[in-house]
Amino acid sequence: MERNSPVPVLVSVNVGMPKDVPWHGKTVHTGVWKYPAAGPRMVRRLNIDGDGQGDLNGHGGEQRAVLVYQIDSYRHWEQHFGRDDFSHGQFGENLTVDGMADDEVCISDWYRIGEAEFEVTQPRVTCYRVGLRLGEPELPALLVSHHRPGFYMRVITEGHIQPGDAILKTRTGPGALSVADTASGSCTLNSRCRAV
Repeated sequence: MERNSPVPVLVSVNVGMPKDVPWHGKTVHTGVWKYPAAGPRMVRRLNIDGDGQGDLNGHGGEQRAVLVYQIDSYRHWEQHFGRDDFSHGQFGENLTVDGMADDEVCISDWYRIGEAEFEVTQPRVTCYRVGLRLGEPELPALLVSHHRPGFYMRVITEGHIQPGDAILKTRTGPGALSVADTASGSCTLNSRCRAV
């Protein structure tokens, strides 16, 4: 599907604080409920102002400070599931972007967005919480098998970002290993890739 802009663009900055939600007779503490933030947001080394993670073993920290997901993947899942009710942040991502496809972005690539600079660190290791958020239990495994996991970035330079900011690649990672390829390989090693 063609993108609307020749340069990748930040579509939405999404934040949300962790909360307890019922799931299969248990209570899950999760920060997967993210919603678009109005106006500029400050990106800091470990987070975006107003955002938090519920499971710090699997999310957050310096290497997973910001989660990115593509608007083209939204369109893909709308068609796959026959839905039209998705909204920005619904895949648990902090940054909804137009461009930066998982099969094009490589581990260790650097990008500047607004005042901040980031380094791509790893694909999202699929977690049942995204399936919980969307009401699609099989989604965690599908993110990898459809080569649309999304990815984490660490913050190199703190600063403000906002929707409409251009996303400029400032450095190419040394290995040229794409996010999608990395995610596919990690699934053979990591049991968390299974749908829960």
